[in-house]
Amino acid sequence: MKWPPLWSIVAPIAGGLLLAGAAAGLGGGAYDALSAAGLVACVLAGVCHAEHLAEVLGEPYGTMVLAIAVTVIEVGLIVTLMIAGGAATEALARDTVFAAIMIILNGIVGVCLLVGGLHHHEQEFKLQGASAALTTLAAISVLTLVLPNFTRTTPGPYYSPAQLAAVAAVTLVLYATFALVQGSRHREHFVQGAVADEDGQGTAHAGGAGWGVTSIVLVACLVAVVLLAKSLAPTLERAVASAGLPNAVVGLVIAAVILMPEGLAAYRAARANRLQTSLNLALGSAIASIGLTIPTVAILSLVTGWRLALGLDAISMVLLALSLFVASLALGTGRTTVLQGAVHVVLMIVYVLTTLVP
Repeated sequence: MKWPPLWSIVAPIAGGLLLAGAAAGLGGGAYDALSAAGLVACVLAGVCHAEHLAEVLGEPYGTMVLAIAVTVIEVGLIVTLMIAGGAATEALARDTVFAAIMIILNGIVGVCLLVGGLHHHEQEFKLQGASAALTTLAAISVLTLVLPNFTRTTPGPYYSPAQLAAVAAVTLVLYATFALVQGSRHREHFVQGAVADEDGQGTAHAGGAGWGVTSIVLVACLVAVVLLAKSLAPTLERAVASAGLPNAVVGLVIAAVILMPEGLAAYRAARANRLQTSLNLALGSAIASIGLTIPTVAILSLVTGWRLALGLDAISMVLLALSLFVASLALGTGRTTVLQGAVHVVLMIVYVLTTLVP
């Protein structure tokens, strides 16, 4: 099995050097541009190692590892910003999670279906796996982002402490159950075209050597992506403020950058006629984004006493409901064409427009 190219190992090292320079006080427009280039290099390197890891571990384990790694780092970034910003960041987790869901469900899935349809006319995937993922995603999305607006104990987009603890526990249970189904009990629902093993559930690709090194470098790439994005956030905030755009644009851009490794890996899989891998990456990441983020920030909220705003506004609830409904129809037959992809891409464009002009 071919190892990832040398540049993909050098990229996170270069990202670390750029972060060290920023910590030492280096800055300015030219340095920000260099940091942005380093960020893109780390994203591409992360995709390279993610694909290698997926090939070594086999489906769906490779895509699960990437989804969990990205989400854990995303959670770390959110918690860090919440601790630094205090009670003023009560809506940060909600905005970040919602942006991740919309980017994944409409942006990544939409582009994958569109590109796959253009190159291969029709593509197939396991209906059972997509149905399981959408069922879980719909349940935890509504419980965490919609229901808080309609509870009576605490007015506004908030849960009471008891409600927040209960919803956090339920969310974690749903994510853990989905991970168990995807990785063990019903793995065959998430594997397409695999060679059957003795249990009829498929096997990993031959050649397991190098997965440890690849995993370490992948995590290094993802950490570099998040930290470089964080270092560039003040520049982005100033640019957004000077342009007169809403603050939510900053969260949208940062979420998009964090999800770039998964997005590019899913795109390349769809282009290679491996739509099952694309859906495993995208839908698994959306579920992990809520299933790990909400319990973590809920614990932080309960410990610190800060209020946690989770309920979405009316426009966002409509877009979330429409996206879930369209996804259930688009992925409801086990076959897709460019039409389903085009609809999701249009929804992504509408989401971006309503973020820029609420």
